[in-house]
Amino acid sequence: MEQYMAFIWLGIAVVTAIIEAVGPALVSIWFTGGAVVALILALFGVSVVIQIPVFIVVSAVLLAATRPIAKKYVNSRLQPTNADRIIGSVCPVTESVDNRAGKGEVYVDGKRWSARSESDEPIAEGAEVEILRIEGVKVIVREHSAASIPQK
Repeated sequence: MEQYMAFIWLGIAVVTAIIEAVGPALVSIWFTGGAVVALILALFGVSVVIQIPVFIVVSAVLLAATRPIAKKYVNSRLQPTNADRIIGSVCPVTESVDNRAGKGEVYVDGKRWSARSESDEPIAEGAEVEILRIEGVKVIVREHSAASIPQK
């Protein structure tokens, strides 16, 4: 088996590199680096007993060192949707919000949205609420006091 390890490591490096090239996110590049280091060890005749732990350690170190940077880079390229612009808006409740009854509606940016209360407390029709986030097709809101509504 030792005589074939160079081919095995080369195969792992090629397959993980192809997966990385085809995929939209970083998923396997760390294993490519680990396989290349193990391939070099195999070419120098180092035992498989050493190659496998080196592959694991190098892959783990590359993952630990680069994953936070990669996540930051990938997440920085996300574009908010048009709906995201309503987050933080203050708007009126057009149908009382009651999570237990599964009802509630707000009117914001010229559209009616199904609404749910963040605290599970009912919110009366006509109250002013702040939109905290969007979950599916519903906005999650909390009651907003009139004193804190920004004046224009």
